[in-house]
Amino acid sequence: MNTIGIIMNGVTGRMGTNQHLIRSIQAIREQGGVRLPDGRSVVPKPLLVGRNQAKLDALAARIGGCETSTDIQTALSRSDMEIYFDAQTTNRRVTDVTLAIAAGKHIYCEKPTAVSTVDALKLHNLASAAGICSGVVQDKLYLPGLLHLKHLVDTGFFGRILSIRGEFGYWVFTGHDRIAPQRPSWNYRAEDGGGIITDMLCHWRYVLDQIFAPVTAVSCLGATHIPERIDENGQPYACTADDSCYATFTLDGGIVAHFNSSWTTRVKRDDLVTIQVDGTHGSAVAGLRECRIQPYAATPKPVWNPDIPSPINYYDGWTLLPQTTSDENGFKVQWEMFIRHVLCGTPWKHTLLEGAKGVQLAECGIKSWRERRWIDIDDITENAEHSA
Repeated sequence: MNTIGIIMNGVTGRMGTNQHLIRSIQAIREQGGVRLPDGRSVVPKPLLVGRNQAKLDALAARIGGCETSTDIQTALSRSDMEIYFDAQTTNRRVTDVTLAIAAGKHIYCEKPTAVSTVDALKLHNLASAAGICSGVVQDKLYLPGLLHLKHLVDTGFFGRILSIRGEFGYWVFTGHDRIAPQRPSWNYRAEDGGGIITDMLCHWRYVLDQIFAPVTAVSCLGATHIPERIDENGQPYACTADDSCYATFTLDGGIVAHFNSSWTTRVKRDDLVTIQVDGTHGSAVAGLRECRIQPYAATPKPVWNPDIPSPINYYDGWTLLPQTTSDENGFKVQWEMFIRHVLCGTPWKHTLLEGAKGVQLAECGIKSWRERRWIDIDDITENAEHSA
């Protein structure tokens, strides 16, 4: 059986365990591997790396057994491990990805790829100079709802796109009321690379750039609405990172986008994330899995009259698009694409340079918040080899 070795560093965390190891790599193993263009299949062979041997052993047992190690240098020296994957906390990523590049491994990692744009570009430049394949997780592009939006854009459904509005978030319990928080404590500590601006603006960069148009400027307001939370050991800690972000973007072509991202909001909408796109010919609202459209011909004509109940049910007139795409997990889909890219050179666009663009937008968002002004987004593509 053909196999490909993958060093998986930091997968004892929630995202690494669930989305990457169990729902992606283990799911690929259980289906018999990744099918290559020539008809062959290749099965991932994971090596779990981390700092806590007991956690690694428990996780390995959970998936039926695989190798584990707490020695990153020894893992990177193995010739049977072709890919290095990193899902650690953000402030640990640059050091270990740099080591992996030096060891000649192909790189696939979570975002943000770094805390600063300079460091993110250094990783891209190092990978390019080494001639290795690089990839960054951009999972939201493979959600059924956003695939619908991409298709609507490509087929001209919207006409001229005017604006985009995104709502993301949910209530993350603080731990004070004996309800366990559903996110790790480092997310709320700036010194550990936490903060919703750093996290979510990386997502919104690739969503906006790759579905709609390149981002040209940002105006961002962050907030730390909840100053104290309870950590994994039951101890209170000060929240030094932002837990909410209110950001407006301009895009090529005059499009205006606004995204609210919050871990301190309660959900009354169709999904944890919804994106509404308005254009001259029609509008669409997409969640994680569904998308509804309202073309020009189905648009109602409201008249402002607060003295009577509205005669229009504004939920009518929206048509649910049929599910025409695969129901596969978006993380798994992207893993399969990257493995094919490494082995066969199939097309791939989610490189470390794209990851650096996400870090750039997050860094500019934080600068906008601190300086209370709009920040233009410089083009780092043309001069990427020299920007770091």
